Amino acid sequence: MEKKHTGIRKSDLLALATGSLVANKMRSALTIAGIVVGVFSVVAVMTALSAIRESINTGLSQLGANTFQISKMPAMSGDWWNYMRRPTINYRQGQQLERMMRELCPGALVSLTVGDDGHRVSYAGTAMDKTINMIGINENSLVTNNRIIAQGRNLSADDVEFRRPFTVIGSKVKDELFPSEDPLGKRIIISGKAYTIVGVLERKGEVFGNDQDNFAAIPITLYIANYWNDRWRSLDIAVQAPPEVSMESVQEMAIGAMRVVRDLPPEEYNNFEVYSNDSLKATFDKMAMIIGMAGLIISAIALVTAGVGVMNIMLVSVTERTREIGVRKSIGAKSRDILVQFLLEAIFIAQVGAVIGIVLGVAAGDTVGLMLEVKPIIPWFWMVVAVVTCGGIGLVFGAYPAWRAAQMDPVDALRFE
Repeated sequence: MEKKHTGIRKSDLLALATGSLVANKMRSALTIAGIVVGVFSVVAVMTALSAIRESINTGLSQLGANTFQISKMPAMSGDWWNYMRRPTINYRQGQQLERMMRELCPGALVSLTVGDDGHRVSYAGTAMDKTINMIGINENSLVTNNRIIAQGRNLSADDVEFRRPFTVIGSKVKDELFPSEDPLGKRIIISGKAYTIVGVLERKGEVFGNDQDNFAAIPITLYIANYWNDRWRSLDIAVQAPPEVSMESVQEMAIGAMRVVRDLPPEEYNNFEVYSNDSLKATFDKMAMIIGMAGLIISAIALVTAGVGVMNIMLVSVTERTREIGVRKSIGAKSRDILVQFLLEAIFIAQVGAVIGIVLGVAAGDTVGLMLEVKPIIPWFWMVVAVVTCGGIGLVFGAYPAWRAAQMDPVDALRFE
């Protein structure tokens, strides 16, 4: 004997739930908008942070292995003014540190680098459309910054000592000025001064919008003689530990030596910054955690507010459809069917908001990644969290209106005006 169907089919309940929301477009849209804001905020923030983290990890590869940096300013900080008041690191101090590290840790490479942008470059009357960065380096700078020579050679210690007008150029300069000829041995004009090309670097691409191939490097001694006319300009120093010595011990030696170079008494703090790839990643992770927590708090507030909106719209819907509920109960609908119908409506509202928020959030986050030249990121974890959370919001905030509808007496409901 075929089992007799009791109650309303689940497909009918779903159709009734969606039909009710479509009939009240304005109220549904306003409630969904609140869900969208909450989901968008967390998905967009987490996607953008993932893109920024990927870009940072790529950018930090510019430092070689076992290498740390010494500079006047930290790589990441909001307290800009206090750091700006530190004394600059000049070339004499850089040379003194280099000599001390040679004695303290033979085999350690110390690079001295300084530079600026806005330099015009030309060859045989043809000028590049954009200005380039000009940097002064010593013989170790390209090694410690993980740059590889594609053609020619690096600048030598003799080039630095005797201020030879030689230059190593990035691939962008080579492509624009020498598209069909060998650049080695050619003389280019940079900001009115002539330099002979002795090397070309492998392409490295952009990091944080900064083109790492649009530059020319010359001996630091020549750079100081020709361009060091800014009292705010400061030297950047990189130290690469030898393979047989730990970077931590070399870093301690360098800090001690730098304090001597800067003539700091024991009780004073360092007036310079020391950082490595790992420390930069750790700093960013702390910043990302703070930003992520802020995004989660904003999202939680928005979602709770939206949940109250879901409850309100469902209570209004229950009141408006009191006679409808009475009619359904009078023809056999069970309290459970009414409960499920209104719960489905609440969950449906929340999930529609979740889907729209996820789409907009991923699009916004990946737009940030696109600007940083990072491949699109799909934050699956946060997408699942958003869907589950919004489902829970619909269930929790829709429970009371659904229970209230399910408990209505059919006779009283039919009498409702």
